[in-house]
Amino acid sequence: MLSVDEAFSAILAAVETSAPEPTALADALGLTLADDIISDIDSPPFDKSLMDGFAVRAEDVTGGKATLRVIDEVMAGSLPSKVVRQGEATRIMTGAPIPEGADAVVRVEETSFNAENGTVEISSPSTSVESNLMRRGTSMRRGDRVLPAGRILRPQELGALAELGVHTVNVRPRPTVAVLATGDELVPVDQTPGPGQIRNSNETMLVAQIRRAGGEPVPLGIARDNRKDLGERIAAGLQCDMLLLSGGVSAGKLDLVPSELEAAGVGQVFHKVRVKPGKPVWYGNMEMPNGPCRHVFGLPGNPVSSLVSFELFARTAIRKLMGIEPAAPKAVRARMVAAHIARGDRPTYHPARLELSGEGAVVRPVAWQGSADLRSTVEANAMILFPAGDQDYAAGDTVEVFCWDDLS
Repeated sequence: MLSVDEAFSAILAAVETSAPEPTALADALGLTLADDIISDIDSPPFDKSLMDGFAVRAEDVTGGKATLRVIDEVMAGSLPSKVVRQGEATRIMTGAPIPEGADAVVRVEETSFNAENGTVEISSPSTSVESNLMRRGTSMRRGDRVLPAGRILRPQELGALAELGVHTVNVRPRPTVAVLATGDELVPVDQTPGPGQIRNSNETMLVAQIRRAGGEPVPLGIARDNRKDLGERIAAGLQCDMLLLSGGVSAGKLDLVPSELEAAGVGQVFHKVRVKPGKPVWYGNMEMPNGPCRHVFGLPGNPVSSLVSFELFARTAIRKLMGIEPAAPKAVRARMVAAHIARGDRPTYHPARLELSGEGAVVRPVAWQGSADLRSTVEANAMILFPAGDQDYAAGDTVEVFCWDDLS
């Protein structure tokens, strides 16, 4: 049985990052750049005003006071027509080019314009050379590397690319991830369960986890506990980059997933990991004759086992496919705010609530009743790693925490 770290290593060794694809900028949010982005412009492309006000020569505003003759007006999108000389000023708007001769901008709030005689009274003790203006190329210059390959594109990166005129960008694509729940006891979420039945909540949860991780989910519904139905649905799932199966991977009479994956040509990489919850997790892959390798995870059917196994293992594979580093989850350190007694022969990933305080990260284990207790996880946004063995934790002790939500 592998350790969690050994399972990470096996996944990272088996999964190759997807080949880049040209993608419209509007569709690239959350994707990973495949190439460096080099600026072919200066930004700003000219010396520009950062305020509405008056462009002046700073030396003319002696002691913060001056009366200057207004010779021109420049709006954003237009060009100045006159040079600012001694005793003169140009009325200017935010974003407009600075006229030749001016080396500062006085905010309009510090001025009083007299339209009758064309002068402006200035009262600005803070005016100095370079006040309220931005020189050409301050933000970036032609030839600068603006974004490195491997950067995840957030709204601000998309804005920077738009400023450069980049409307199509080479990125690692979102992997398609099929989701297949297994079990005769399952019914769709919009149906009332009969005796011995439960709703297929794992599909809804896994679809959401896939989206949060950056993948494109493809729900396949429910496979019944017979080889024909399971085999047909596995074949459909293998058309996607990844296939996640929920349930049927343990050692029960109807746990058919490992043997049906083998029959479909999927080679096992590992089965069972020393972890709680999620010990029965299965991972394998299949080489395709005319396409990239397929990656398959068999996740335990108990909902918290499925949730944790995804966050540890399937999410790692999705991030590796997308070129996101680090691919494997990384822990943060946080102080316990409540005592906790840990017991067990396997490392336990316990649902928890992580918060940021004035003294750093703090975490509280939620009241969790085990791998079937999905309700408790709605109070959690992370999981605490309690190493194997018996240990009593006190408030104030430091532990390793793995985030689920954006707090990470």
